[in-house]
Amino acid sequence: MALTESQVVALELERVIPKLRTLFERDDKFFSQVEKKNVEKISNRQMRVPLEISPGGSFQYFNADGGDLGRGSAQIYDKAVLQPVFMSENIEYTKLAQWATDDNRKSIVSAVREITARAFDEFRRQLDAQMMQGGNGVLGTVTSVSTSGGVDTYTCTTDGFGVRLMRDQQQIQLYDTTLATLRGSGTITTWDVVNKQVQVTPSISGATATDLIVVYGISAPTSLPALFGIPYHDSNASTGTWLGFNRATTPQIRASNVNANSSSFTLPLARLAINQIGNRIGIDNDFRPEAWMHPAQKQAYEQVGQLVSVIYKEPKEEGLDMYFDRMQMAGAPVRDSFNWDNTRIDFVVKDNWGRGEILPLGFYTTDGRKTFELRGPSGGVLTADIFYLVLGTQTFVGNPAGISYISSLAVPSGY
Repeated sequence: MALTESQVVALELERVIPKLRTLFERDDKFFSQVEKKNVEKISNRQMRVPLEISPGGSFQYFNADGGDLGRGSAQIYDKAVLQPVFMSENIEYTKLAQWATDDNRKSIVSAVREITARAFDEFRRQLDAQMMQGGNGVLGTVTSVSTSGGVDTYTCTTDGFGVRLMRDQQQIQLYDTTLATLRGSGTITTWDVVNKQVQVTPSISGATATDLIVVYGISAPTSLPALFGIPYHDSNASTGTWLGFNRATTPQIRASNVNANSSSFTLPLARLAINQIGNRIGIDNDFRPEAWMHPAQKQAYEQVGQLVSVIYKEPKEEGLDMYFDRMQMAGAPVRDSFNWDNTRIDFVVKDNWGRGEILPLGFYTTDGRKTFELRGPSGGVLTADIFYLVLGTQTFVGNPAGISYISSLAVPSGY
């Protein structure tokens, strides 16, 4: 009888391509800008940001023939206050995973070295996502819920993020729309960015449409803040607070807004947004904003440009490129981020942003140790280790009147 392949399979060599491919992104474009700007070392006491709130002085005409000049006033000063919040990225692995990959004759990479190196990138990606929420830890809004086999599937098409701010294997909490009632918590076991869905295990009782997906670890998000992101600072809201100020009674600390009312981007919107800043604080040659947006709005802007483009063909062989790679919007360089709300454009001055930092980004360390063993039910050591990356910080802007944004833009098809 002839020798069959099944009888020689033990002799066959297994080929593993010696390059590790990554099937997701770790974008941190906006946080990387804020991370480097105006970092102040602080304690756990409130940091103060002095602000000149009111110009003061009492202008008048007067009677020079013995008239009363009256009384006067002067500038009014106040302070914005902030306190650091603490965040961590927790990485856990078993000893077998370590031992099975600790030599290049066993594995194409060392698993522990790889996850340690990538942990910093992932933490920064998470921080970039936090820069897109409004200081309450909300990562997305549930549009619909389906449950099967003890697993919830949340579809999130209500806001401009979908599930982009979440990550696979991330623990989350589910709150009602008022952020007053905690439904429960679970772990994201499937993360589908394209279809704007996550699956959460275990199923959370009472989950319903309009519920809010919140970062794990925050309790009572309305009173214990998360990192203050773009929607917190870039807001013209007249309710709530901003760094200790009442928005209702302090219009000086509100940003300027152009509401597109669900219409597509048009050129006057950007010019109006810039001019609103000038109306508030004046604009000189040192004012250099950047127009931050999701690539969806970059495409919408590009489509406006394509409609008015004219191509003059030379009598020779030429290439064709109908797209615009270098863009400016009302004089502001265009910067895009897939983590951005795809319904808005924010005009950001980098020097206007800063951070108070009590604990720099790094390993959580105790007595020189960065890695910690886990304990089993017996009280003995588990064959597994854990380490933590930590950061204690909070953001501020020095002049909220120098901020303007376009909101409620229509999203081009496909996004």
